[in-house]
Amino acid sequence: MDLVHPLAGLDAHPWHSFTHAYGSAEDVPDLLRALTATDGDAAHEALSELYGCVLHQGTVYAASAEAVPFLARIAAAGHHTADVLELLGGMAESEDEHGLVPGTVRAAVARELPLLIPLLAAAEPDVRRTSAWAISHTRATEAALPALRVRWEAEYEPAARAEVLGAVARLDPRAGAAVAATVLDPSRPAQVRMAAVFARLDADAPWTDTLHVTMMSLLPADALRSGLDLRRGEPLAAVVEALLGRGRRPEREAAFVLLDAALRDGRAEVRAEGLWAADRACMLSRSAPPRLVPSLCAAAVDEKSVIDTSSLLGRLGSVAAPAADVLAPLAGRNPHEDDDHADRALAALVLVAPARAVPLLAASLGWRPRALDAATGRRNPAARVLPFDGDLLDAVRGRLCRPEALNGNEPSQLTGLLAGWGADAAPALPELCAALPHHPSQAARAIASVAEAGALPDRTRAINSLRAAAEQGVLHAAKALYTLADEPAPLLSCLERELRGGRDLAGAAAAVGLLGSRGATLAPLLREALSGSDGDTTPGLDADTALAEALWRVTADAAAAVAVLDSVLARAERSPWSRWSVVRAARVAALLGPAGRPLAARLEAALGDPVRAPAAVVALTAVADPASLDRTALAEVALRSAEQDADPSGACDALEALGSSALTTDHLRRVAALADGDTRIVRSGVEDRIIHQDEALRIRARRLALAFDACGAGATDGRCPGRQSAVVGQQLTQVTPAT
Repeated sequence: MDLVHPLAGLDAHPWHSFTHAYGSAEDVPDLLRALTATDGDAAHEALSELYGCVLHQGTVYAASAEAVPFLARIAAAGHHTADVLELLGGMAESEDEHGLVPGTVRAAVARELPLLIPLLAAAEPDVRRTSAWAISHTRATEAALPALRVRWEAEYEPAARAEVLGAVARLDPRAGAAVAATVLDPSRPAQVRMAAVFARLDADAPWTDTLHVTMMSLLPADALRSGLDLRRGEPLAAVVEALLGRGRRPEREAAFVLLDAALRDGRAEVRAEGLWAADRACMLSRSAPPRLVPSLCAAAVDEKSVIDTSSLLGRLGSVAAPAADVLAPLAGRNPHEDDDHADRALAALVLVAPARAVPLLAASLGWRPRALDAATGRRNPAARVLPFDGDLLDAVRGRLCRPEALNGNEPSQLTGLLAGWGADAAPALPELCAALPHHPSQAARAIASVAEAGALPDRTRAINSLRAAAEQGVLHAAKALYTLADEPAPLLSCLERELRGGRDLAGAAAAVGLLGSRGATLAPLLREALSGSDGDTTPGLDADTALAEALWRVTADAAAAVAVLDSVLARAERSPWSRWSVVRAARVAALLGPAGRPLAARLEAALGDPVRAPAAVVALTAVADPASLDRTALAEVALRSAEQDADPSGACDALEALGSSALTTDHLRRVAALADGDTRIVRSGVEDRIIHQDEALRIRARRLALAFDACGAGATDGRCPGRQSAVVGQQLTQVTPAT
């Protein structure tokens, strides 16, 4: 077809009227010109900048739609065609449209199909491949699918043929699955067979023995991943994720059988891909860990594979206890030398079989920072305390006896171990007291924990050491002294100084709250600190929230706390970055009980955000007029937050506060799914903690389900466990704290 010049009309276009990710689109014409110039470096730089402004991290804008016709003509004219097609396809694929009617940019790309479809027959395979991918994302099935079918019959280059099959399946999954069924035999190119497997999966076709055999024949499959379809990632992991995503037992078992075969394969590359896919499975499926641990043990055939497997085994915790025999030989190697592999193995052993790990850690303490980190819960706060062991206690004392030589995280790790053991660690009090001047915060907390249940001489020694440090102005020592000996004066003195110019205003306010009415003399300083908070920033909002809570706890003046919290909630509403500041303010509002009723409107405004909603629900049950609450609607809000992995733990708090009377039969079913469904609810966060957090949620949801089941949906019996917990919770929030 005849082409107009790719830049025709460029200067006459009103670019100043449109915006992209960085503001005015007035810079777009120069970027488009650079794409057609002879300077290759300038063209690639322009392409990179276009990705940044018209497809910014997957988001499209008004300027994106305006640029589409020029980009299509540039591609059709042969200027960096494959690269420009990839940009157009990404723009058509985007669901994140800023300030646009949904589908605006996709429709703009679809209007250019008369220019793009002929590129399916281009001489260059990468152009044919990229054009098929881009064309399919227009979703213009009527115009695009016939052209793709024709190309399928003519295409011979494997990568391009695979992409055409993927494009057909994207536009018509059933048609794609039918075509895929004809190209699964081993005589077909690997890229095409890989595309065929995905086409069958995308059409929800049954997973058969033929597909299993095909997938195994393609391993290792990392080289077969598509550079265009970023959602796929590593092929084996993508197949496993697709099977697990169906939510049906047969496909789940098929995924595990596939993983078992890969993990037991004789080729290291296949086992490596199997490990990556198994990791993904364990992050998605609650039944995956116990099912896959034997296969993971079988995959650990040498030192490298033990190390590669150790991270996942550690995250699985006690479920992976059968792997202790795999980890222990390496974990116990070279106890008095730096040995990173031994350290990694011991760190995993600490988490999967603590009793096996304790003697090895005792023998190598000082040489195994990762293992010590795991032992003290820094990698996983849900990890249980290591079993007490006399040899390990002696080793810790040996490290603490030279506190000035400790650095990095070791002071926190060693004292954390002792604190976890409580009175059993009392023999280490001399070393803790000696460490207090060098590491005051860590040592003070441990001293309080160890001495709290200890014998009288131990308590006396600890109190004397803490008192001496507190009199020198060490806040952590003063807090520990107050906990152990109920001596408020040193803490009051330290807090006064901290409130007058310390760096941790929120922490100081929290400590003031511990004093209750004894801290009333600090109220003027708390009020003064409010005026110096850092505006609308998260630290400033959180500091004001902590100060409001402290004021209420020491003065019982709810009106003052309400005024501060109202200001915090109003400021936080204006910023998407302050979602958790709203959560923290709502949790404090809940403490006020009915005295916090003026905050009800602010709290209701937070119900539309799944992150903020659970804390707002809890607060509303405490502060609002009960007759004004639609408790069933609030239960729906809380459940959606949990199901979206926004704030699952907070959602459980909200459901407990609402009680079973708020729940419908459907709600009860969904609570049961939180507890017993195979798909993990917690899917985001710090990688080391996701599995443990989801298991904790599962236990919590199961307790709620049992309590609610005992009552039934809509129950109003005050003896109902779920109902009772909410009533008790409301009563507790109405206690005047200063008394």
